[in-house]
Amino acid sequence: MRRYGKHTDEDDVRVRPGRKGSRPRTSIRPKHEDATEGFVLTVDRGRLTCLVEDRTITAMKARELGRKAVVVGDRVGIVGDLSGDKDTLARIVRVEERVSVLRRTADDDDPYERVVVANADQLAIVTALADPPPRPRLIDRCLVAAYDAGLEPLLVLTKADLASAETLLETYEPLGVRFVVTSREELVDGAAADRVRERLNGRITAFVGHSGVGKTTLVNALVPDHQRATGDVNAVTGRGRHTTTSALALPLPDGEGWVIDTPGVRSFGLNHIDPSRVIHAFPDLEPGTVECPRACSHDEKDCALDAWVAEGHADPARLFSLRRLLATRERREGD
Repeated sequence: MRRYGKHTDEDDVRVRPGRKGSRPRTSIRPKHEDATEGFVLTVDRGRLTCLVEDRTITAMKARELGRKAVVVGDRVGIVGDLSGDKDTLARIVRVEERVSVLRRTADDDDPYERVVVANADQLAIVTALADPPPRPRLIDRCLVAAYDAGLEPLLVLTKADLASAETLLETYEPLGVRFVVTSREELVDGAAADRVRERLNGRITAFVGHSGVGKTTLVNALVPDHQRATGDVNAVTGRGRHTTTSALALPLPDGEGWVIDTPGVRSFGLNHIDPSRVIHAFPDLEPGTVECPRACSHDEKDCALDAWVAEGHADPARLFSLRRLLATRERREGD
């Protein structure tokens, strides 16, 4: 049986498309100029909750972004259904340039860095004064990560009713780190949240700390409308139990800032940190490095910082603190 008429030409012939379709591939991608700006609040198994204007929407990362990660704190461009209605799904097509990126690795031998949060400008390092006891090496590592990312550190000490904060604060006084000391009673009556909130207004603050220090309890006091699960310290190991499983950005009630609660950490690897960048957080010491030998670790025999401090340009305690922080990559948190 003849499928075509008597007068056929090549234009009449139907060509079966291949498996990949008949349209040729192109490297040109749409620019999505009409994408709406959103703010990533949390990420859960490939689904991202974003704030768009005054409503939250659920979105997924567009394939065209490739392997680029989208994390809490990112400013993104979103297209699709932005109504926020149940069972709707939008698409993140662009990640705006980040102002800051807080990173960590699982340990110092891990080559793969993990982005904790993006676009924060302050890092609240939460540690208990007892139950569990403070871990200064972990605090030092968080400070190094904060300085490397350009975040201003804030030391938040909890459970002051169980132990004094004096000794720990003396250790960090030369660094000029701001601090807030709280007790469990103050968390109940709201006094602790009020004092901490004063340090958070107008800023995006990421909260980090190991499990059991009261980090999420404090976040719940700061943002009472968004209660997250909390846990107790294990009586056998002395360690806290993980209750926060994913980072979550929450607006302060007055609308003048954000807090980002992150999962409790048992380690804070610094494999991604270039020690030469840590000196930038010490403006009183940095000019003294001009005479340092090339690739100076600032903790060796020919380091020019010793002479700089001896000449009275900086406090010796500051140099000691710098070298203590630089040594954190060679020390484990429990040491």
